[in-house]
Amino acid sequence: MLGVARNEYPKDPPYKVIGVPDPDKLQADLASQCASVFNRPIRPSCWVETLDGKAVIGVLVPEAQPGDKPIYFKKYGLPRGAFRRIGSTDQRCTEDDLLVFYSDKTHRSFDETLVVDTDLKDIDSEAIAEYRRSRRDAYPNAEELSWTDAELLKALGCAKSTDGKLNLTLTGVVLFSNSSALRRLLPMTRVDYIRVPGREWITDPENPFETIEMRAPLMRLISRAMAAVLDDLPVAFSLPRGQLQRQESPLIPERVIREALVNALMHRSYRIHSPIQIIRYSNRIEIRNPGHSLVSPDRPGEPGSKTRNPHIAAVLHDTRFAENKGSGIRVMKQLMNEANLTPPAFDSDRDKDEFVVTLLFHHLLGESDISWLARFKDDQLNDDDARILIFAREKGSISNTEGRNLTGLDTLKVSFRLRRLRDLHLLKKHDHGSATYYTPTDILLGAEHAPTSQGSRQVSLLSLLQREQERDRERLKQKPECLTQKLNILTHKSERLTQKLETIPPELIEATKKLGRRSPPRDVQHVILGFCREQPFTADELAELLGRKRAWVTRSYLTAMLQDGQLEYTIPGNPRHPRQAYRTARKGTQ
Repeated sequence: MLGVARNEYPKDPPYKVIGVPDPDKLQADLASQCASVFNRPIRPSCWVETLDGKAVIGVLVPEAQPGDKPIYFKKYGLPRGAFRRIGSTDQRCTEDDLLVFYSDKTHRSFDETLVVDTDLKDIDSEAIAEYRRSRRDAYPNAEELSWTDAELLKALGCAKSTDGKLNLTLTGVVLFSNSSALRRLLPMTRVDYIRVPGREWITDPENPFETIEMRAPLMRLISRAMAAVLDDLPVAFSLPRGQLQRQESPLIPERVIREALVNALMHRSYRIHSPIQIIRYSNRIEIRNPGHSLVSPDRPGEPGSKTRNPHIAAVLHDTRFAENKGSGIRVMKQLMNEANLTPPAFDSDRDKDEFVVTLLFHHLLGESDISWLARFKDDQLNDDDARILIFAREKGSISNTEGRNLTGLDTLKVSFRLRRLRDLHLLKKHDHGSATYYTPTDILLGAEHAPTSQGSRQVSLLSLLQREQERDRERLKQKPECLTQKLNILTHKSERLTQKLETIPPELIEATKKLGRRSPPRDVQHVILGFCREQPFTADELAELLGRKRAWVTRSYLTAMLQDGQLEYTIPGNPRHPRQAYRTARKGTQ
């Protein structure tokens, strides 16, 4: 529908009619674009309706025939020119998305691909022996234990005969090939264990991190990677009842580490030439593997598994390294909860085409957390807010996906909680489309800004505003000299607004901080009237205080409040005067 727009507030009808100025030209442009910019011409049906006296265009695009899919922009080609609808967002397709269209024709997965210049000499005999031992432990009477190595490899989809010669598939290379073959055929398919001092990624060459590169067949790589992680984990101590000696165990349950590692190795995309990274920070472990999750991010941990490497997954299932039932995420959450640790966070990023598991060493809601959260008692935080803030403090950021994993809420409810914490100036939003994330503010992290009363919250808001203005001035100083005048104007406005805020009652500042993007108009008007009752404010100042654009504040509130007699100009008869400001009129005071 062209000529309609979403209403600002959810209590209104969801859409309103805004109309299109030239419906005939718009239809012609649309039909022309659809016929020329895609790999195949698209023929939409268009019609015009008149609603509320305005022209609205309806467009129906019929579904393409199976043989014509995928439809994509010719200019960009595949996969970048194709898009996929996920939730309320348009996501660029990856190669894994496109396989949906092609797999129905070939019925083959990527891990079945033959790797040229390979034979049985590339097989690691110890890896084959490890498979036989693991298989025997799982199923002592399995018939394949009596087969030869060549027969076993063919049955597992690890090798195929071509022209009388046995060649390895990608599955065979990944699972069973020796180190020299791996380096020759898949040079970037390795696991890097990276130890970073502190809580943030280090870019300073004077303080390098430590790295252990592990390259081995998958049947042996799992145990090597497990040993590297477990040897470096913090240790928890316990004294069981009736025993005299304490027992030591990894702070994070061993099975959680095992599930995370096996999932990364099993589900990674072998189309992407990049290693799996296990990054050990001082307060957490992050496991990053190439390839986003094929399971919807709205349904993590639900029964059912969807893998991009079915033959590799089948071998790991046969040896009981993995369960192909989608139970890994549920098991990890349960074990972390039983250990009273912060739930694991799972973040699937389609733009970067990677999947990240974050395991914090942090015990959730201990005495120190409760004491820390008490500083924000005036903000009326609930348990979900507490989990989000603790995770953001420990990791340094949080996304909507991570928030869903922590709280169990759906996408919209997590978005609401994140926006509310942003409006309280506890989190800062970083817009990156579907990859939007939030970071803790100085108020959240700094003990000196910890609020214990409305007065101290006023000081915190003022100091935060001053720091943001100082950063704006520093950025402008790095611009060309032609912006010097703009810098002077910004400095003057910032100082003037800061001085004005010092005279505003704390309860009014508190009411402003509680406003969200979808707050009822009456609440926003109440705040505007409160400020303008204390002293006149310009449209720019009100927009900055409300965290909205000047044009939107003027159009949505100031103009209507002027017409209704709630506000009045400080310079009547000259609305465009550069010093024009607003003050509360008699009706607004009432």
